[in-house]
Amino acid sequence: MILSGNEIRQRLGGDIVIDPFDEELLNPNSYNLRLHDELLVYEEIILDMKRPNRLRRYQIPKDGFVLNPNQLYLGRTIERTETHNLVPMLEGRSSVGRLGLFVHCTAGFGDVGFKGYWTLEMFAVQPVRIYPGTPICQIFYHTLEGDITEYAAGKYQNNNDIQPSLLYQEWEEKKKDPQMRLSFGQEIG
Repeated sequence: MILSGNEIRQRLGGDIVIDPFDEELLNPNSYNLRLHDELLVYEEIILDMKRPNRLRRYQIPKDGFVLNPNQLYLGRTIERTETHNLVPMLEGRSSVGRLGLFVHCTAGFGDVGFKGYWTLEMFAVQPVRIYPGTPICQIFYHTLEGDITEYAAGKYQNNNDIQPSLLYQEWEEKKKDPQMRLSFGQEIG
C-alpha cells in the first residue's frame, strides 16, 4: 500500500523525516524533492567496478546547466530524508520525463531506515537545461508486512553529499573475507 499525502504529513517527525519540508511540495500520494546546485561527472572513459573512478564537480548556475546525451550526471536532492517502518521509493516527475530526462537510472528503491540525501543518476535523451531548486523527482512510501530490519550501517547511510558508486568497497571486502566469495559470485578472468 502507498501512503497518501495526508498520511505522509501525519507521519512527519516520526516514521518520515523530510528536511526541509515545504507543504507546497506535498502531492496526493508523494512529495516532490528538489535538485541541489551541484553535479558530479565521471572523468573516466571506462568505468571500473573494482576501484574508485575519478570525478569532476560542477556547480549548476542559476541560469541553468545543459546536460548532454550519452553522459551520466550524478546529482542530489536538497532535502535530507529519513524513513522508518516504510519503504521509500523515488521516481522522476512526469513533467521532467517528458523532457527526456531520466532522474534515476536504476536506483529508485530505498531501504527501510535510510537516512541521507538521495543521489540522482541523471541521463538526458537530448540536451536539456536544468536549474537548481527544481522539483525534479518525487518520493513515495510503501507499507511493509512482517518483521522489519532497518538499514542501519551501509556505505551510503548518513551521507552528506552526492554519492558516486562505492561498489569497489564490496570487492575489497570480498578480498578480506573468503566466505563472502560464495555470496558475491565468482570472479571472472
